[in-house]
Amino acid sequence: MFSTLYEPVYLFMERGGEVLYAIMGLVFILWLLVLERVGYILFGHRSAVAAAVAEWEARSERRSWSAHQIRQDLLCHLSMQLQANISTIRMLVGLAPLFGLLGTVWGMIEVFDVMALMGSGSPKAMASGISKATIPTMAGMVGAITGVFARSLLERFIRREQMRIEDKLTFDH
Repeated sequence: MFSTLYEPVYLFMERGGEVLYAIMGLVFILWLLVLERVGYILFGHRSAVAAAVAEWEARSERRSWSAHQIRQDLLCHLSMQLQANISTIRMLVGLAPLFGLLGTVWGMIEVFDVMALMGSGSPKAMASGISKATIPTMAGMVGAITGVFARSLLERFIRREQMRIEDKLTFDH
């Protein structure tokens, strides 16, 4: 049962070559960071906003230059907490297709090695190298596309949340 469940994954990884393991690791780290951001948004962000709003509301005056600086500091602190790891996620999304391209080059080198040894008349011998050239490209692109989707959702939420927080920290008083 166990072996039949993971056999297609094993065959996919075997056909894709060594670079596919690096792509898998990269995409795993990418999604770990995305899930970390989602976890922070769901479980930690509300309390951070509540603490900042409470600190702002506790101020007796909110009109002076000093009060404006404190408000700006609260907004920047919350913004930094929201945007933690977003640049790393953006970098990993950009690296995924490049790793796929590395797999393409790696596989094509294998095809050329086979052609040098056996000549170009053996398509069966070249098939392994061709699959090692195309599978990592596809895996890198799939990883990048899913990462772009997740990153854009996170960034859109962060922009909306930043505007909402600015509205909460008003100058009225």
